[in-house]
Amino acid sequence: MGTAAAVRSGRLRAVDAVAAALARIAAADASLGAFLEVWEEDALRRAAEVDARIAAGAGGRLPLAGVPLAVKGRSGLRTAAPLLAAGCVAVGGTAVPGPGTGWQTWGRGAHGRTVNPWRADRTPGGSSAGAAAAVATGLVPLATGADGAGSVRIPAAWCGVLGLKLTTGAARTDRARLTAPGVLARTAADAAAYLRAMAPDGPGPAPALPVPAVWSADLGFAAPDDEPVALARAAVEGLVAAGAVRLVRPPRPLRLLDPGPAWLALRSPDADRGPARRTRAENDRRLAELFAAAPLLLTPTAPTAPHGHDGPGDRYSTALTWAFNLSGHPALSLPAGFGTDGCPAGLQLVAPHGAEGLLLAVAEAASAGSGG
Repeated sequence: MGTAAAVRSGRLRAVDAVAAALARIAAADASLGAFLEVWEEDALRRAAEVDARIAAGAGGRLPLAGVPLAVKGRSGLRTAAPLLAAGCVAVGGTAVPGPGTGWQTWGRGAHGRTVNPWRADRTPGGSSAGAAAAVATGLVPLATGADGAGSVRIPAAWCGVLGLKLTTGAARTDRARLTAPGVLARTAADAAAYLRAMAPDGPGPAPALPVPAVWSADLGFAAPDDEPVALARAAVEGLVAAGAVRLVRPPRPLRLLDPGPAWLALRSPDADRGPARRTRAENDRRLAELFAAAPLLLTPTAPTAPHGHDGPGDRYSTALTWAFNLSGHPALSLPAGFGTDGCPAGLQLVAPHGAEGLLLAVAEAASAGSGG
């Protein structure tokens, strides 16, 4: 990352980088509502420690030296330890849904509800609402999230940033094996820096491009609106034009079982989990068949545009994301342009278990191809 390189070289002090982030938050957050807490004193102290380590010659052990980091909620520091060890400086905890919220679709920060940076009357998505809003507005370059049903990918899509959910595994945060860590970032390169800090093996070798990919508008069960599908499909054509992917036909069309009832049953202490386990096993089989034919699946991230703050109504924004919490596959939401309402949409990329590097390589190739 540019900030880290400048801090390691001595061209920029970590204290100055963090102070600038804190100033941006102070100026913008009263209207944005992205933060629950801002840890100004602790952040500046931590930044001074990073500067001292750089001066002592330890820059090689701080690949993220001085990078301002927002963590999800008040407890986000627990899962951010590898990032802090790499030199990140946590500046605050981001907004998550407030008490009594019946749906995980927006946040409530210290200054009230979290708004979509593109339209204040629309939700930024959730539950990593503040994280996405903070990254989209440039308050911080990185923000951690946790994704149990789309909680990283949906706010990434609706705020116009990149959101990566890691493979569900040893780092899972719930007994149902649904939740995985994730990150909100403005660029694939920044998300790759996050992954290198979080995973000892890093993103892995870059895949050969273009990557064979399968497009599915609805995963065989969902009923997305026309505009999110059209925007995602246009983004796919952009990936093709950039030389990042080539579309292929699978042996048979992908038709997953609706994961919603299984997801809800696995989260309920009183539910019969037998049908949920059978749904999970059958969808795993169908996805394994697809990934044997092509290593990349492309879908819209969300089935609708961002809704208002009164709630989503009868439609789940998770319709296209929670299948991959059930299956554990890594998934990434890439910005896919803007709808007629002026709000962003997203394209979801899904890869085999452990293939986060493939997702990031495709995202990076798309950025290079677009000149972004």
